Amino acid sequence: MKQYFQQEIETASREEILEIQNKKLVKQVRHVYDNVPYYKKLMDEKGVKPEDIQSVEDIRKLPFLSKADLREAYPYGLLGTDIKNCVRIHSTSGTTGKRVVAFYTQHDIDLWYECCARAIVAAGGNEDDVVQVCYGYGLFTGGAGLDGGSHKVGCLTLPMSSGSTDRQIQFMMDLNATILCCTPSYAAYIGETLAEKGYKPEDNKLKAGIFGAEPWTEEMRQSIQKSLGIKAYDIYGLTETSGPGVAFECCEQSGMHINEDHFYAEIIDPETGEVLPEGSKGELVFTALDKEAFPLLRYRTRDICVLSRKECSCGRTHVKMTKPMGRSDDMLIIRGVNVFPSQIETVLLNEGYTPNYQILVDRMNNTDTLDINVELAPEQFSDKVADIQRREKSLEVAMRGMLGIGPKVHLVAPKSIVRSEGKAVRVIDKRKLHD
Repeated sequence: MKQYFQQEIETASREEILEIQNKKLVKQVRHVYDNVPYYKKLMDEKGVKPEDIQSVEDIRKLPFLSKADLREAYPYGLLGTDIKNCVRIHSTSGTTGKRVVAFYTQHDIDLWYECCARAIVAAGGNEDDVVQVCYGYGLFTGGAGLDGGSHKVGCLTLPMSSGSTDRQIQFMMDLNATILCCTPSYAAYIGETLAEKGYKPEDNKLKAGIFGAEPWTEEMRQSIQKSLGIKAYDIYGLTETSGPGVAFECCEQSGMHINEDHFYAEIIDPETGEVLPEGSKGELVFTALDKEAFPLLRYRTRDICVLSRKECSCGRTHVKMTKPMGRSDDMLIIRGVNVFPSQIETVLLNEGYTPNYQILVDRMNNTDTLDINVELAPEQFSDKVADIQRREKSLEVAMRGMLGIGPKVHLVAPKSIVRSEGKAVRVIDKRKLHD
């Protein structure tokens, strides 16, 4: 049975979606020009006036916004309404420079929660479900977004936040949670812990998981689905554009539908800024079509992906984005080679190892070094040095085949890599210390 939260808009024709986008964009550009001096200055410098934007075809005339702009305009420089109209902020979990602070009116929050409700229904959720939200609450958007979406659908919501895994499992089992919302690395950890406690996948009542906030591979999806006995769905979002729910997976699990009535997506060449034709791989750019308090136009996400309008068996007509294939700013350049953490995870899962790993990059004698610590599962652990060395060499060969450069692999004891209840820290780049 096909299920939608807002069927009319989720299955609208291409012409209907374009009509909505054109109307909203024209209104939003005028709103931003009149209310956001920072962006008005960028438009004036580019010689663009609001009347130059008559449809989404004209969007490429507008200037881009980047995270650097958001930091420069911190805290109130990109606010699009009087502060008295705002009811909340959220903030990014960034570790460098000023944090990005996003503002919300009540209308912004209502639309955001509707987007998250669409994601929950697409994962099979309805008012009979028990949704366990283990994303962090507070400034992080994950907990608030899925919590609000769950309420919109009418589910019983368990606002667990992150951490306290024993308590998470107790509530999951005692209250018969059916949908789990958290980061994929934490879902993997919950599955691991359940197995250690003697539970089989069929012992829980979970049917689906909605996982996002960090990159994860198809191999990791299969691993989580097996350990928890569920279908695992991807969700995408950024604090800058609202939070989770910008895009979400349906039953096809072959990419995420972008909520096109609220967000206009483009793919650009990250080097030149040129808009690329549909089906091209490039950097994802979003325009928030109806956000009042923090109305970003042409925001560069740095996520690399592909957009597709191929017909979807779920009946939804909104464009799909692939799972991000890395980030143009998170990409590691090691000895002149582009390396994405997701490539390393793919090799590990293909070779039968856990997705618990850490990448260490350094520079010795003016040459980049790449070390990868890989945690063994308890049943893989061996105290025979020769056995460990043989497996390390085998992994190094597989990694070289994927990456094009040879790393040094270190197989480490079970549980020796710190577990993440938020976003996993996968990369430690020590080269920055020598600059």
